[in-house]
Amino acid sequence: MNWSLEPQPLRCPECDAVLCDQTPLIRESSATDAADATEAGGMPSVDLDQCLICGDKDLFVRKDFPQRLGVGIVVIGFAASIVAWQLRWIITTYAILFVTALIDLFLYYFITGTVLECYRCHAQYRFLPGMEGYEAFDLETHEKHRQQQIRMKEISSLTTPPSDASSSE
Repeated sequence: MNWSLEPQPLRCPECDAVLCDQTPLIRESSATDAADATEAGGMPSVDLDQCLICGDKDLFVRKDFPQRLGVGIVVIGFAASIVAWQLRWIITTYAILFVTALIDLFLYYFITGTVLECYRCHAQYRFLPGMEGYEAFDLETHEKHRQQQIRMKEISSLTTPPSDASSSE
């Protein structure tokens, strides 16, 4: 994998076509920080100003935890506690619920890292230094981007030319 900060062409993963001539959107935060990080054996310290895919400046930080896994753990624990409750094993029921919550919390807080995500295209960036400087998910910003996407689809459906079958009448 190429970790260079030099501008690289952005290519399609399927057909290898060049989508954008260069991606100069990552910049070094400072020469001394980059030198210190490089000497420590890591990547140079970089600031991500905007999404590398769509160019949007609205990014947020969230836990890199698969939601389906979390919901699956809770559902399995809930189902097991229902069975224990039906068998009138009251202490076992609460123990199952408690252990389920502990497993879920342990995975969420101690095993997973963080990911930087774009509101517009949902591109995800992992293992970047300085992700603490970004804000958490904001529902208002998310809704703004969702509404923009809906409007863009409506506009594109209005501006598409009619098909050849309807014009041949």
